[in-house]
Amino acid sequence: MINKIHIIGSVGSGKTTLARRLSKELNIPFYELDNVVWERGEREDRRRSPEERDELLLTIIRSEQWIIEGVHLDWVGDSFQQADLIILVDPPYRTRQRQIIKRFFKQRMKLEASHYKPTFSIFRKMIEWNKIYETKNRQEILEALAPYKDKLLHIFNSNDVMLRKEE
Repeated sequence: MINKIHIIGSVGSGKTTLARRLSKELNIPFYELDNVVWERGEREDRRRSPEERDELLLTIIRSEQWIIEGVHLDWVGDSFQQADLIILVDPPYRTRQRQIIKRFFKQRMKLEASHYKPTFSIFRKMIEWNKIYETKNRQEILEALAPYKDKLLHIFNSNDVMLRKEE
């Protein structure tokens, strides 16, 4: 039975959309790693200390069921170890680029909710993060996930994942 899922991939890859869908289908809570890093405030966000962040992640992974999604790598090793399934969402660069642009304009027009203020500065950062993922982070993630190949699902479209809740 799959009760613990870690979803990883670049900005714009479809991680959050997949996590939301699987959470609803499987009735398992999902957590965005960005919200583990950041304490969201009405006026501004506060970056948690590494100790606070790690303790919050530990609280999540100690629970019986969870779906965690994010691009973070360096501090999430325990969740990879605890996961029943790791999903690497890895669409082509141009697909991610289109998703970043589409999301930004939807958020600016208030057609899509956001945990952060969708400024042009954050938009430029997302475009840059996507380039860095392509040239550096993707390979680092593949290497970090190599020990977990028996529970790794490497997909190129987040719609390719179909899981069923076991009775």
